[in-house]
Amino acid sequence: MTELKKATADGKAEPPARSVRVVILALMIAMLLAMLDNMIVGTAMPTIVGDLGGMEHLSWVVTAYTLATAVSTPIWGKLGDMYGRKGIFLTSIVIFLIGSVLSGMAQDMGQLIGFRAVQGLGAGGLMVGVMAIIGDLVPPRERGKYQGMMAGVMAVAMIGGPLVGGTITDHLGWRWSFYINLPLGAVALAMVTAVLHLPRKERRKAKVDYLGTALLTVGITSIVLVTTWGGTEYAWGSAVIMELIALGVASLAGFFFVERKAAEPILPFHIFRNLNFTLMSLVGFMAGFVMFGAVLFLPLFQQSVQGASATNSGLLLLPMLLSMMVVSLVAGRITTSTGRYKIFPILGSALMVVGLFLLSTMDTGTTRFTSGVYMAVLGAGMGFLMQITMLVAQNSVELKDMGVASSSTTLFRTLGSSFGVAIMGALFTGRVQDEMTARGGGGATAKSAQLDAASLAKLPDAMREAYEYAVASGTHIAFLVGGSVAVFALVAALFVKEVPLRGSAKPEPAPDDAGTAPTPTAAARTTQNA
Repeated sequence: MTELKKATADGKAEPPARSVRVVILALMIAMLLAMLDNMIVGTAMPTIVGDLGGMEHLSWVVTAYTLATAVSTPIWGKLGDMYGRKGIFLTSIVIFLIGSVLSGMAQDMGQLIGFRAVQGLGAGGLMVGVMAIIGDLVPPRERGKYQGMMAGVMAVAMIGGPLVGGTITDHLGWRWSFYINLPLGAVALAMVTAVLHLPRKERRKAKVDYLGTALLTVGITSIVLVTTWGGTEYAWGSAVIMELIALGVASLAGFFFVERKAAEPILPFHIFRNLNFTLMSLVGFMAGFVMFGAVLFLPLFQQSVQGASATNSGLLLLPMLLSMMVVSLVAGRITTSTGRYKIFPILGSALMVVGLFLLSTMDTGTTRFTSGVYMAVLGAGMGFLMQITMLVAQNSVELKDMGVASSSTTLFRTLGSSFGVAIMGALFTGRVQDEMTARGGGGATAKSAQLDAASLAKLPDAMREAYEYAVASGTHIAFLVGGSVAVFALVAALFVKEVPLRGSAKPEPAPDDAGTAPTPTAAARTTQNA
């Protein structure tokens, strides 16, 4: 970078704002790759199954990607800490693009599942890389300026993904739902290579913790499979689920033992000694639990009960997503200008609880306007939480642990989403079955939770009304449980300590004993005059 660099309040060099914005744009394109992919592919899945067959393996197309992402997340974070962030990040982009090309070329369902796993391995590095690089590049005090951009990327992925996926599948074929990643990825690769300049990191001499990596991989795999298969592929009390639980517990116990002795642990436990980091990990887990459950069940309710089409149900999520984006932007700006943030996890958790309990009151008579208001409340809560949790977690560790802090926070959020979808899904399905049986609609049970508005219109009136009531009842119990879980996030947020954020846009030195503010340090003066 040819421009002069500013000095932050702690004396470290900071790239000028214009350069940072260019880098952030490149990182957001890479982040969009990972977020957009699942949304686009989800829309194309019916066409993919029609072409390749293998309906019985359909769930594995999503599971393989999710599993590979979760397993690789902590590994990418640690490799970035050990060997340098830029090279590791570029490698993850390349792996993701290779997986995309191979997925588009798949000739049967088995190949597609394997290639989706390759994609997932790269996706794990994309998300962690973006967060860790931003953590290295932008001091926590300044990071709020960019929160709205991150929330905006998430909103674009959730709204635009189904629309883009449907358009591509209809006009170009399902293979292009994977090939579309190539131009985006090429732009991200070129921009990151050209504009991202990080200090050269001295390679650590210690070897990668292979045993810890293997044990953590087995443990996470077991957890994700239990939450994915439990109550769907296998009964919760089945031998397969019990064996997976036992394997997961044993692996994680072994991982805990190994990490305490490893020279370079893949997940150093000392970062959890910081109360704020531990609390933000818990809040992130709860936020993931709630958010992905909401994104799953709200479109179901809108299609089955309110009669929305698949496309419109995505657009009807706009109140939640726009609220999340605006609130995230405002919270970030306030954090940057004041340096204060404790109120935001509390407000976010409280609004999340209120929003979920409001959503749990929806029934067959709830209007789209009313449900939109409820979604906006939930979106505001998530807007306060989504970036603040990462911000506080990164501010709670040393710079050398930025990668593992980012990957750990991301991992907890991913695991929270896995548990949320599994638990809320099991309760939803059970309630739909019970209500359909009680109302004499036995012809439509668990599988019917996927009926869209067009399919519902073909059902007899009595069965359609029974089904609408059953879905409304199912979403009631799912959101009620989500709201109860969110209470734990609120409790955790109350114990967060407001530790000063590293870096400062406007240094505010504490007054001395006479009540007079001391003269700013040279570093602070440099920041003010730059």
